[in-house]
Amino acid sequence: MSAGSRATAARFVDRRGGSALLWVLALAATLATAAYQRLTGPTHPVRVKTEIGGAPVSGKLPRSHGGEGGAIVSLVVPDPAVTGELAWRRFPTDDPWIDVPLLRLGEELAAELPHQPAAGKLEYGLRLARGRETRVIQQDDGPIVIRFRGDVPAAVLLPHVIWMFLALVIGIRALFGALAGERDLKRHLPWLLAFLVPGGLILGPIVQKYAFDAYWTGWPFGEDLTDNKTLASVLAWAAAWLIARRWPGRPAWHRLAVLAAAAVMIAVYLIPHSARGSQLDWSKMPPPPAAAAGIAAPGTAP
Repeated sequence: MSAGSRATAARFVDRRGGSALLWVLALAATLATAAYQRLTGPTHPVRVKTEIGGAPVSGKLPRSHGGEGGAIVSLVVPDPAVTGELAWRRFPTDDPWIDVPLLRLGEELAAELPHQPAAGKLEYGLRLARGRETRVIQQDDGPIVIRFRGDVPAAVLLPHVIWMFLALVIGIRALFGALAGERDLKRHLPWLLAFLVPGGLILGPIVQKYAFDAYWTGWPFGEDLTDNKTLASVLAWAAAWLIARRWPGRPAWHRLAVLAAAAVMIAVYLIPHSARGSQLDWSKMPPPPAAAAGIAAPGTAP
């Protein structure tokens, strides 16, 4: 963008209407980013829409379960001639597979995965049968993986989500202002950090503790990408704020700092939420009850 174009854009965004438009665009971009995070993360349910012997099969299979009790796995299968079973084992292990028959509840076939400790993962798949025809239900690359977590109180989770959302809105708003040549970018940074730091570095670990019994599993203690990307975003915006404070008369530097910090924030938000998250080490846990030792993996012959 040329100097003349930036000056024209700056005059526009400094007007009340132009600034409001950038806020609306920032809100829309944030909602799109949040939707992307939800749809691409490893906790998003697996959608099923298929058929067996001409009978329709549909539903959503869970990849995350919070609170007490087991995780219910169910599919809508109206044809009463269809039967099936659920095969599961701890993930990642070489445990024998355990089969659980699917029970018919009206138009649904359902079974329950047993409750696991916080951050414990199971992999599972379903086998349906109608006469001689069979159908394996799993992901394209293998069994479905579900992670168990503790229940997080709404009083902790809700402000965490809201503050992280507001920080993202302000960050994208600052980015749009930088791209448009807005003159006073530094005014956004204290507000952004006021939401990002407590939301990500205080409430975030508390949510993690409730859900997975650990306050922090990112660097330098682990490889949790959710923790690491939060830390990277905080450091990037803190650097932009320090540059704005240290050199208040350098708006061009402020613009570059905001562009760099926004690039880091967007890059980390493109990483699906909960990717490489907390995972229980099964080698330190007793083996599960062998309800059916030697069962073959879903999709293979017993």
